[in-house]
Amino acid sequence: MAYRVCFVCTGNICRSPMAESVFRARVAEAGLDHLVETDSAGTGGWHEGDGADPRAASVLDEHGYGTGHTARQFQQSWFGRLDLVIALDTGHLKALRRLAPTEEDARKVRLLRSYDPAAGADLDVPDPYYGARDGFEECLEMVEAASAGLLDSVREHLEGRPE
Repeated sequence: MAYRVCFVCTGNICRSPMAESVFRARVAEAGLDHLVETDSAGTGGWHEGDGADPRAASVLDEHGYGTGHTARQFQQSWFGRLDLVIALDTGHLKALRRLAPTEEDARKVRLLRSYDPAAGADLDVPDPYYGARDGFEECLEMVEAASAGLLDSVREHLEGRPE
């Protein structure tokens, strides 16, 4: 059975698709793509059906990541099939934990930057949507920095699981 990770931001067109794309690449590089499923969603449905923000897509393309993406809204019923729900900022963390139907489900929700030991006290990935392109570059840097620690954590959870 696959280990399932879902990245969540506000509208699912900037931060969470970037995190999904980077983490999917890290999982593939580690040879774990047959064991780990990665996707993303938004806390709201404003952009459902849209592709990634063109600035996010171009930054991902320029750094060698895939960009196939369709925005969708996170659903409470998904908690039962997910192993880990990764919030991109504390607002998402709070919203997702409130949405969680059980305490066990609430414990599945974590902040992405909590997996980056160099992140310090500010664990939010700032929303680049209303800013310039450099905000998308900064977002990518934060996502890449946290992905190694997240991959290590997922590896630990995979130990002992049947393939």
